[in-house]
Amino acid sequence: MGALTGKNRVLVAMSGGVDSSVAAARLCDAGHDVVGVTLHLWDYPDDGVKGRCCAPEDQHDARRVTDMLGIPHYTFDRRELFQEHVVAPFVDAYLEGRTPSPCVSCNRSVKIRELFTLADRLGAAAIATGHYARVVREGGTARLYRGRDRHKDQSYFLHMLRASELDRLILPLGDSTKEEVRAEAITRRLAGAHKGESQELCFVPTGRYDAFVAERANARIRPGPIVDRDGRVVGQHHGVHAFTVGQRKGLGVALGRPAFVVGLDATAATVHLGDETALHAGGATLKDTVWDDDVVFPLQAEVRVRARHDGAPAVIERHVDPMGEASFVVRFVSPVRAVSPGQVAVAYRGDRVLGGGTIEASLPSSPQSRAAEAPMSPLEVAP
Repeated sequence: MGALTGKNRVLVAMSGGVDSSVAAARLCDAGHDVVGVTLHLWDYPDDGVKGRCCAPEDQHDARRVTDMLGIPHYTFDRRELFQEHVVAPFVDAYLEGRTPSPCVSCNRSVKIRELFTLADRLGAAAIATGHYARVVREGGTARLYRGRDRHKDQSYFLHMLRASELDRLILPLGDSTKEEVRAEAITRRLAGAHKGESQELCFVPTGRYDAFVAERANARIRPGPIVDRDGRVVGQHHGVHAFTVGQRKGLGVALGRPAFVVGLDATAATVHLGDETALHAGGATLKDTVWDDDVVFPLQAEVRVRARHDGAPAVIERHVDPMGEASFVVRFVSPVRAVSPGQVAVAYRGDRVLGGGTIEASLPSSPQSRAAEAPMSPLEVAP
């Protein structure tokens, strides 16, 4: 393996999956000096169940692809960082009655952060990933846009990136569909071209979040009551970590009518049930927000309150307290179902991502929404 040189070097994140492999191949076709990097984030038990992000066979496939492309490949151990910034907060959130967004946390605090650090170490001017999203330059400033494939769009998970970071980010798959990428991988005969899609978190491949949290709770799980909309105790639970807002199945109670989890009180170890209407929120308060530098409030936008949410029209207000601290409130034009604390709200205008933040609390719906009366902000976004 030769010395790393070249002014157009691009460090590409290699997971061993179809998307990152095709991204690397396209960068090579474009004439870039490409360096493949795999982050070792998690160790899997030998139980026959594998994830897609960092299982041993995926690291092997990443190396096979880079060998085929004739580019260098490095694996870096970031398990401790992943545990600190993703796994531990994931467990804490469920124990506190919140529904976390670990993929957002991973991109924010581990993957993208480390890729930029490694790019500087390896002399790369840019980094690239296999995300289905686009970077569009407007007036010399890099902005984040949805990917062309709306069913695969992953801009939600990158909403926290600032213009200076987007300026160094290349997303080779942004204008492609998943079907096109899969077909290209097969045509190129890339290792792993026929791999299926992972539907679960990389570190909980079984999908049993409750069991994963229970194993790591260190005696913090508290049993408690399940109460109905009138406050009557209708059952008992073994921990609020096993429930999420909007859940209907697996409640362990029968009320003779449809019932949903409408609230989780970890302090009182109580699961609150209600009907469908009680799930609808009129808004949400946000924390840990990041906004584009040209956003003006009040901001009229389409807001997604979870990764698989289509989005809902809303107005985002900025409030400043006497100490000068800013806070942000989302007010929906029409009530939105299952707005869950811990999830991330991301604002869009058209295909452009404007920013977002973590949902701190949902707000009750009201007959008349203030969002419908709010003026349009002066932000202009290219079509």
